[in-house]
Amino acid sequence: MTTTTTATGIRLDVDALAPHISKAMNALDAATRKTSLEPAMLELVRLRASQINGCLYCVDLHTRDARAGGESERRIAAVPVWREAPFFSTRERAALELTEAMTRLADNPVADAVVDGAKAEFADVELAELMWVITVINAWNRLGNTARPWPLS
Repeated sequence: MTTTTTATGIRLDVDALAPHISKAMNALDAATRKTSLEPAMLELVRLRASQINGCLYCVDLHTRDARAGGESERRIAAVPVWREAPFFSTRERAALELTEAMTRLADNPVADAVVDGAKAEFADVELAELMWVITVINAWNRLGNTARPWPLS
């Protein structure tokens, strides 16, 4: 079996080859979209994780979703440099900090200070939901970057 990218850009159609897992992953993703958290903030979280993980499909998707949700081009463009940009709330900054820490686990474990910062901004249920959202987007990114199962539209 080859992993060469085809004319469609797909390396391996994991959805068709393992539909039972694809269905479960889509159900998990759907569950993360039924949280008490702000949808616009979650798109920024998904976008930031996707940028770090280098998943072209997900960066494109979550950039478009953020725009469709009313996010400004200025804030979307500033996501990679959110620490320096004055456009993000304290709550969004805590979410982005946690996103980066959870996404870069190979570099360092998530520090207590990062979790404590998030706890200061999110109720326990919200923080649990946020952690699930970050976990799921990281799974999508790893699959998308490796298998490239979805063509850009």
